[in-house]
Amino acid sequence: MSLRLFDRIATLVRADAHGVVESLEDRERLLKQYLREAELELHRKRAELEALRDQEKRLRESLARREEESRALDEDIALALGGGKQDLARFAIRRWLPRRSEARALAARLAALVTEEQALAERLAEQERQFETLRTRVRAELARAPERVQPEGWLAEPAVAEEEIELELMRRRAGAEGGRSCD
Repeated sequence: MSLRLFDRIATLVRADAHGVVESLEDRERLLKQYLREAELELHRKRAELEALRDQEKRLRESLARREEESRALDEDIALALGGGKQDLARFAIRRWLPRRSEARALAARLAALVTEEQALAERLAEQERQFETLRTRVRAELARAPERVQPEGWLAEPAVAEEEIELELMRRRAGAEGGRSCD
């Protein structure tokens, strides 16, 4: 008994595998799916590029603030030294050094981000050109694809709702009772 069960399961698996392969071979569906996936990837990269641009904007603003703070403290240092106030100059230098380091680090991060953004923008532009070429080729292929072959025999019959069958039966019964024929 278990052997027959396994035979049945194997038959079902083979039949299902054939159905999967046939659906995978549906070229039209595959082309459309590839096109959708390519378009989604382009949208993802556009969003990534937009996020990099937002991050660049924030870094530029932070850098400008740090540079302004650094300039103001530099002026304070020069003023303190000019007035002979060594303690005030030391205090200002103690505040100025970390801001100068932060500004340098922000400038380095900004330069790296701009480089990354430019590389992504170039890749995106190239992929958008490739996508348009792909879209044109897919449209041409779909237009060239032959019409789907309609199945022959009973598979070609259109589906009929149960309600339509019941209505026709009622008409025919009423016609038979009334002595007339309905076509």
